[in-house]
Amino acid sequence: MAYEEVAIEAIKHALKALRKRHLVEEGAHAPALAALNRPFVLQGSEWKEKAENLEVELQQCYKAQARLSEQLVVEVAESRASKSLLQEKETLITDLQNELNQARDECSHLTELLAEKTKGLELLMAEHQDLKAQLEAMTLRANNAEAENKTLVDRWMLQKMQDAERLNEANALYGDMLDKVKAASIEKLARQQVDGVVRQSEDGAEFYVESSIPSTCKQRIPAHDGGCASIVFEYNSSKLISGGQDRAIKMWDTTSGSLTNSLYGCLGSVLDLSVTHDNKFIIAASSSNNLYVWDANSGRIRHTLTGHIDKVCAVDVSKFSSRHVVSAAYDRTIKVWDLQKGYCNNTIIFHSNCNSLAFSMDALTICSGHVDGNLRLWDVQTGKLLSEVAAHSQAVTSVSLSRNGNMILTSGRDNLHNLFDIRTLEICGTFRSNANRVASNWSRSCISADDGYVTAGSVDGSVHIWSVSNGKMIRVEPYVFGHDISSTIAQ
Repeated sequence: MAYEEVAIEAIKHALKALRKRHLVEEGAHAPALAALNRPFVLQGSEWKEKAENLEVELQQCYKAQARLSEQLVVEVAESRASKSLLQEKETLITDLQNELNQARDECSHLTELLAEKTKGLELLMAEHQDLKAQLEAMTLRANNAEAENKTLVDRWMLQKMQDAERLNEANALYGDMLDKVKAASIEKLARQQVDGVVRQSEDGAEFYVESSIPSTCKQRIPAHDGGCASIVFEYNSSKLISGGQDRAIKMWDTTSGSLTNSLYGCLGSVLDLSVTHDNKFIIAASSSNNLYVWDANSGRIRHTLTGHIDKVCAVDVSKFSSRHVVSAAYDRTIKVWDLQKGYCNNTIIFHSNCNSLAFSMDALTICSGHVDGNLRLWDVQTGKLLSEVAAHSQAVTSVSLSRNGNMILTSGRDNLHNLFDIRTLEICGTFRSNANRVASNWSRSCISADDGYVTAGSVDGSVHIWSVSNGKMIRVEPYVFGHDISSTIAQ
């Protein structure tokens, strides 16, 4: 509306200007009328000039009028658009006003809720303060009770430690007495040895007869899922103990081939086995970096020997005393353990990993075969290296002690089996065959009970037997199992 009023005022102003101009033109034409009284010929040229001027002025007036008309049309169109926009704005203002009213109502409602929540929060804060005070009081009482309990536990542990020390001293004294009795029995038994054959003469004495060479397979036992890594016989018994990748230890009756017992609890594959001289405990070396000790009678784990930081690949028990165990792992350490106390007595660290080891008969020396091909002898008490010899050009895979304790049989990845004198480490014999191939770093070999034969498995599943006296191969049992048995040879 404002734009239309402005346009109308502009038109009115233009009309007034034209009237004034018309009046001015009439005043200007007055001399012309006076001139009419003059002669027509004189005035003709002057009128013509004035007429032309007036015509030009009239054209300019028409042009100005056309411009004003166009401006008026534009102003009217803009006025209509502004009017439409104004209506939209008024509608929007109305909507916003309604929304504002709704927001005010919601704000009032929220204010009321906030007041209620504030009252609830104040109540909760008051309850929190009460509970906090109660908690502080209970914490103080708990601390006092914990301190009193710790004092009682310390006193109880001290008493238990004293009792344990006394019990250990008694056990050690009893063990030493038993060791002395066994040593006397072994010495007496050794005097009865004739031509390398020891015969039973009293209860409890070991019974060895002259070894015979097997010709047929007596039993075929499917033992473990994934493979059998180690087997060992109980002392003076026909029971066979096996361990494999299924983490189980199984005991077999070799007469019937039946399973008599299974031991569980190992958390990794069983890589090596050993049995104490009294057949009371079974020790397993595991890929879980631990050794596990089972009570053979109850089937329960008595100890879990921890300390190695890599897989334990070899274990042996003292033949002089069932108390001490030696183990080797791929962390370049050899550890000596006390089975009664369940902890490590000594640790030997060397730059080359040990694949196999064995106690000497007097339990004072450890014989170990290493990845660098050397055979080493260690002092059990001090951990000092006593002597070493380059036994093989490649890794040593097996170390076995003869029954009389004077010979050490080693096997290596160079497919050789060497027999050494433990006192001088001089080589006494070498056993080889083109068909006999050592398969892995844990392939075992053994000496027969009468120290007359050497036996080793091969990668093709065959068993090779050599005579110690002349070093010649006397029998090959081809493909006994149809797979690699080089790591499952037992005496």
